[in-house]
Amino acid sequence: MKTKFFILLSMLTFSFANAQQEEVDSEMNSAKGVTFESGDMFLEGSIKISTGGNVDYYGFSPKFGYLLNDKVAVGAKLNYESSETETTQTKVNVFGVGAFARYYFLELDKKRFKAYGEAGLGFGRNKTEVEGLSDTDNSVTADITVGLNYFVTKNIAVTFVLANMLSYNSVSPEEGPSANTFQLNINLFENIFDQPQFGLLYRF
Repeated sequence: MKTKFFILLSMLTFSFANAQQEEVDSEMNSAKGVTFESGDMFLEGSIKISTGGNVDYYGFSPKFGYLLNDKVAVGAKLNYESSETETTQTKVNVFGVGAFARYYFLELDKKRFKAYGEAGLGFGRNKTEVEGLSDTDNSVTADITVGLNYFVTKNIAVTFVLANMLSYNSVSPEEGPSANTFQLNINLFENIFDQPQFGLLYRF
């Protein structure tokens, strides 16, 4: 009786595991041939955490996008960053909002891999504390970024931001002169892993 019970239990366990694997395989196969359509929307974002040593850093940057057609998306983004340096007793908090336009220009691996170029404009407010003394400034940023989405299911993709080809930043402190910086780097083979960022995208 025990032998029959264990055989039955083993068969049920195997059937359940097989069904689960078939479901996973089906989801993976559903990612093949993913195409965007007008009216599609997505949520995308990344979380960056770095602790230990002299600097603790936390960053969160969600995005909402709306597809105008199968290649062009527009949307809004938020950005929050916080860092603390023990050696200099410095704390920096950054909060920003912005907008972006994205163009998908390449599809590979049966359309699971989608590369894009993105132009963004943002406004931020930065607060810096050094040994108890604080200073606040406002900033305007503009950048052009190259990235990619790789769909693991028909709705979920891994995002990898490769490089900032062009960036502009203008900082206006409450006290003191404004500072403007401009950077252009079109040599992606040198810059491709300069500041890589991973994230997730959910399409709905």
